Amino acid sequence: MKKGDGIYVLGIESSCDETSASICHNGKILSNIIATQAIHTQYGGVVPELASRAHMQNIVPVVDQAMSAAGVGLDRLDAIAFTQSPGLIGALLVGAGFAKSMALSLEVPLIEVHHMQAHVLSNLIAEPKPRFPFLCLTVSGGHTQIVHCKDALNMEILGETLDDAAGEAFDKTAKLLGLPYPGGPLIDQYAKDGDPTRFHFPEPQIEGLNFSFSGVKTSILYFLQKQLKTDPEFINKNLHDICASAQYCIVNILLHKLKKASLKTGIKTICLAGGVSANKGLRASIKKMAEKYQWDLFVPDMEYCTDNAAMIAITGYHKFLAGASSPLSVSASARAHW
Repeated sequence: MKKGDGIYVLGIESSCDETSASICHNGKILSNIIATQAIHTQYGGVVPELASRAHMQNIVPVVDQAMSAAGVGLDRLDAIAFTQSPGLIGALLVGAGFAKSMALSLEVPLIEVHHMQAHVLSNLIAEPKPRFPFLCLTVSGGHTQIVHCKDALNMEILGETLDDAAGEAFDKTAKLLGLPYPGGPLIDQYAKDGDPTRFHFPEPQIEGLNFSFSGVKTSILYFLQKQLKTDPEFINKNLHDICASAQYCIVNILLHKLKKASLKTGIKTICLAGGVSANKGLRASIKKMAEKYQWDLFVPDMEYCTDNAAMIAITGYHKFLAGASSPLSVSASARAHW
C-alpha cells in the first residue's frame, strides 16, 4: 500500500489475560485478533506471572495475524496505540515494550491509552454510533463507573465503585456457589432459568452516583452459610434461583444509579461498556429501562465488550487526530486515573 489513503493505527491490548491486536483505518476496524489464555481456569483466577509469559509468546503472532487480516503492511502504519493502564503490571509491560519498540523502529507516534477510556469508546466502533454528549455505564471485573462523555477525549467520571466492582460481585458469588472460573458468565447462564424474586439481597444505600458491591457479596455469603447449615444440598437444589436473584440485585444497583445520573444530567443518550456488558440479564434490563425512559441506547457487539484491541485502536485513532503522542519514556501503570 502507498501512503495517502488515510490513517492506519495498530492497537495493542495486554492488560490482563487476553493478548489482542487490531488495525483501525480512518475510524473503521479492519481486524481484531484476540488470543485467550485457558491455563488460568485450573487456578480459579488469573495468575499474573503466567499471564505475562503467555503475552510474550502471543504478541508477535497476534500482531502479525491482525495486520495480515487487515491487508496492511508495516509501511502503512501511522501510529501504534497500546494499553498503558490499568491492569496487571507484568502483562502491561509486555504490550508497552512491544509497542515502544515498534513505534521506534517505524518512526511513527506512540500513543498511550487508558483501558477504561477505551471501553467507553468501544461504542464508536460500529454503526450506529452515539452522539455526544452521552452517559456510559462501564462495568468490568475491576471497575464500575458512570462516565459523562462530552466528546471522544473529554470524559468525566460521575460515579464509581467504592469497593468491589460489579464483575467482582458476579465472580465472587460464583465462587461461593462452587462454580468454576470464570464464574460470572455462568451466573448469567443459570439465571436465565431461575426466579429473580425468589431470594432477596439488599441494595446498599450509597449517596450520590457511587456504587458499592462488597455488602451484596457479604449478604449472599451469610445467606448461603445459613441455608447450608439446615440443608447441605441447598445450592444444588436452588442454583438457578440463587443466580437469578443475585443477578437481579446487582443489575438493579447498576441501573438505579444510571437512571439517577440521567435524571441529574438530563442526558438521554446512554451507552453500555466493559466486560460485564456482555451479561444478557444486564443487556435485557437496560433495554427495558431505555424503553421506559425513552433513552437512546447503544450497546457494543459482544466482540467489543470484553478486553480487545479494537477499542485501543479506535481510541488511539481519535487521540492521533487530536495530535496526541507519548514519549518513549512512558511507563505502564497498574493503577492510574484518567
